[in-house]
Amino acid sequence: MQPGRTATRDRNPHLNPPHYRPPTMERPSDSLGMDPAEMRRLGHWVVDQVVDHYERLADEPAIVTGDADDLKLALGGPLPGEPGDPLTAMRTLTEVALTNMQHGDHPRYFARVPGPASFAAVLGEWLGTGFNVNVASWGGGSGPATVELVALEWLREALGLPEGTEGVLVSGGSMGNITAIAAARAHAGPGVAYLSDQTHSSIGRGLIALGFAPQDIRTLESDEDLRIPLPQLTQAIAEDRRAHRHPRFVIATAGTTNTGAVDPLPELADLCDREQLWLHVDGAYGAPAALCAQGRRTLAGLQRADSLVLDPHKWLFQPYDVGCLFMRRGVLDAAFRMDPEYLVDVMASRGEVDMRNRTLELTRRSRALKLWLSIKTYGMDAIGAAVARGIELAEIAEAMIDDDERFTKVTPAQLGIVTFALTGAAPEAHREAAAALTRDGFAVATATTLKGRAVLRLCTINPQTTEGDLRGTLQRLAEAGHAA
Repeated sequence: MQPGRTATRDRNPHLNPPHYRPPTMERPSDSLGMDPAEMRRLGHWVVDQVVDHYERLADEPAIVTGDADDLKLALGGPLPGEPGDPLTAMRTLTEVALTNMQHGDHPRYFARVPGPASFAAVLGEWLGTGFNVNVASWGGGSGPATVELVALEWLREALGLPEGTEGVLVSGGSMGNITAIAAARAHAGPGVAYLSDQTHSSIGRGLIALGFAPQDIRTLESDEDLRIPLPQLTQAIAEDRRAHRHPRFVIATAGTTNTGAVDPLPELADLCDREQLWLHVDGAYGAPAALCAQGRRTLAGLQRADSLVLDPHKWLFQPYDVGCLFMRRGVLDAAFRMDPEYLVDVMASRGEVDMRNRTLELTRRSRALKLWLSIKTYGMDAIGAAVARGIELAEIAEAMIDDDERFTKVTPAQLGIVTFALTGAAPEAHREAAAALTRDGFAVATATTLKGRAVLRLCTINPQTTEGDLRGTLQRLAEAGHAA
């Protein structure tokens, strides 16, 4: 044993039960193994690279896109047959592969929805990978399964969702939404799904993949506030009933990707109650806003959803990937339970949760360790304050836009997003301005369209972003746009 290291595993009854006796047999040499000292040397090098990344991130480009031929030349070559030096290979990964990418955790990455990951979450991710965790069954992963159930319960409570709500962690919003609709359809039966033209495009793709007929996907034009329109939705439901079709699902959004708009959740919940429809809310990026006071007001009615999706790898500061699905009690298990003879554990559960029965995944890595460790390390109050800062940053950017005659605000700051146009500029100038900003490397912003109008968009949910970052980004956008 190395000096300073204690035999924790020998003393901990949770790790070594009293009846357990470690085997004394010799192990064969492992051609894929490494000496512990070498493992520590290489592991420490990896930690240093990640800490260096955090330390210098703001001084590096927000995105670098490499040339395909150059990247293949640097990373490819003949199939390796003989052993190589792992440190040399890791240097190639960090200097080439991990340099030529977008950095969603960069304080000036304002495109799409950023993914600013906290370091405590990275530590949790490393632990799950290093221990090779599989959270499929209680018998095979009772500890990690408990971590997932606890983290889900903490998050449920913090969001104000009803007691008894069940959850599961998946890869992200796309899989969360498709899993929710599949389970809801198994519970409520097939029928028509209603959404708006601002609903995330992955949901329409998911409905098609689930086998929804085109006529059972009713996409309504959003209102002037870019929200799902209640009068038109009510009319569409009535029309379908008269045509002897089966209205079944309303898909609302709590924070649209384009503008941060929130569909009228209380009114939609009332409508779904009256019409006996399933209310699913896609809060992939926006739902964590409920962790702060301003966000809770904006998201009033969120707790009335029958199912809710959110992405901790967005506004809960987790590294990719982790999505979260919350749903009524029992619906997930009824939809996905499978217990063939080859999955029956010797250590049979006594009513404990087999996480494989809440999702289409069987083999499941632990996505909960990082979320649990983040909550334990920072506390939910600090996480909520970081969310509130993202909302405030968009309002600060909005004030800068209002004070700059080169810009015209299009939609106000909502849940960390603001959109604006280049005053008097041609539509194509907006995409050129965003492209020039990306080429410059200083920051990344999105150009999009709202009801046919070209706009620029900032998503400001990284608490490391400064007012100087916002001001410098807007200055470069104005210069590039009006020069186009």
